[in-house]
Amino acid sequence: MARGIHTEDRYLGCLLGLAAGDALGAPYEGGILERAVWAAIGKTRLGERRWTDDTQMTLDLAESILERGGLDLDALGVRFASSYRWSRGYGPGTVKVLKRIRRGQSWESATRAVYPDGSYGNGAAMRSTVLALFYPEDAEQLDHAARSAAEVTHGHPVGVDGAALLAHVARGLLHGDDLGTVLEEANARVRTDELAGPFGIASERLLEGAALTPAEVARALGNGMTVPTSCPTAVYIGLNYRERSFDELLRFATECGGDTDTIAAMAGSLWGVANGRPDIGEERIEGWDEIAGLARRIYGFSAPAANQTNNIE
Repeated sequence: MARGIHTEDRYLGCLLGLAAGDALGAPYEGGILERAVWAAIGKTRLGERRWTDDTQMTLDLAESILERGGLDLDALGVRFASSYRWSRGYGPGTVKVLKRIRRGQSWESATRAVYPDGSYGNGAAMRSTVLALFYPEDAEQLDHAARSAAEVTHGHPVGVDGAALLAHVARGLLHGDDLGTVLEEANARVRTDELAGPFGIASERLLEGAALTPAEVARALGNGMTVPTSCPTAVYIGLNYRERSFDELLRFATECGGDTDTIAAMAGSLWGVANGRPDIGEERIEGWDEIAGLARRIYGFSAPAANQTNNIE
């Protein structure tokens, strides 16, 4: 892939790969109880696969930037809160934060009231790949945007780090960088030891070309809901399968177990940035055409003027 090629298809791939990974990974998440709940609510009345908060908050982030002409954190917090629905599977801590914002509390005080030290779950990382589409040329601006947007719900340094990591990996893929460059530039953005350790392991395995099994990935990198136990796993899967089919990536991600919807969403988004719109066969995903339309709007907003500066308010 040639460096610097920002095609509409890659923008489509970022959002559609995320939504597909999320919707198709969700039925495999958690234990018997979680799977039973999703079996009951996991399809629309039209038989489409429903996605979770992973996709909802990504769409919210993108729509907020488009509406405000840049990243407005107060507006973003209000949009997150307005979109909350219990059936999307939001994490319990995030639910508390969003309900406080709905009642009129600022996102700063709401987040700290629930998490005094900030959350280091993967909720900010799962939505951050889309930021690479808005800030494709300026790595510093992207880093600032990813860290700022994370603060609204996941202000712990590790939670913020996870968001920056996924954004920079997506940016490298958008540029068509080789594997070593993607990993090197992303690693340079990691600030916390908690993330640096497992991401270092993931990077080593990728550069070695190690063909780990799902069980080995789960043991070595994790399959949990925190940044250290999910983001390196998602990056490993997304990059390891970037030259294989989306179906193979999805199968591997679900076989890793644990937080399958979020890991598959992050990995699927990275795959989509590298390859474009995923082929999901006969499956039907909720809001597929609307998500594709949003991706095209982002492309129209940012790609033709890739060197523009978008404000962060």
